Amino acid sequence: MTFKNRNIAAVLFDLDGTLVDSAPDLAAAADQMRLARSMPSLPLRVYRAHCGSGARGMLEVAFGIGPEQAEFEPLREEFFVNYTQCLTARTALFDGVEALVRHLAALGLTWGVVTNKSERYALPLLASMPVFGSAATVVCGDTTPHTKPHPAPLLEAARQIGLAPAQCLYVGDDLRDILAGKAAGMGTVAAHYGYLGPQAKVVEWGADLGIESPWALAEHLPSA
Repeated sequence: MTFKNRNIAAVLFDLDGTLVDSAPDLAAAADQMRLARSMPSLPLRVYRAHCGSGARGMLEVAFGIGPEQAEFEPLREEFFVNYTQCLTARTALFDGVEALVRHLAALGLTWGVVTNKSERYALPLLASMPVFGSAATVVCGDTTPHTKPHPAPLLEAARQIGLAPAQCLYVGDDLRDILAGKAAGMGTVAAHYGYLGPQAKVVEWGADLGIESPWALAEHLPSA
């Protein structure tokens, strides 16, 4: 579908796997834990699909454990220490993001970020990349009492930019993103190039649109 004939005034984006490729740093934080235990390193491709699940996904890959196991919490804290030390070392914008942001500005569209990443990680990461200086809103995982798939973070972003949710699109690479966007009453776009996860059935998510690259969104937006 296209959004050319809809009253779209803003585009909101998920962060990891949608605007930035943070997989190399997330993977490095987990792999460092394996190396510290004399375990062999794992290739980035093994970690990548699980990056959308953050620490939980990285620890599942690195050690095969989940939140229900007693050793999870101390390993999670160790992962966070490692990640804090490297969160901007290898993370980069996906190709086309800067061009898309310039295009949004040319169209007179507002843009912003809504992520489940907590402020202590998201804000330093955003501050390290000049492109985010033009974002009209940044809503993190601890900005509201709820995280996606709850619509509260998206509704807060719409409130901050002074627009009705129906005037916003939300772009993300996880089912949680699409569920949150739909629950908030926004148009939804699935980023097929992101961290979809090994079991993802993206065609069943019910997004209004799927894109294979950030720039691909441009052709579906209203003209200036």
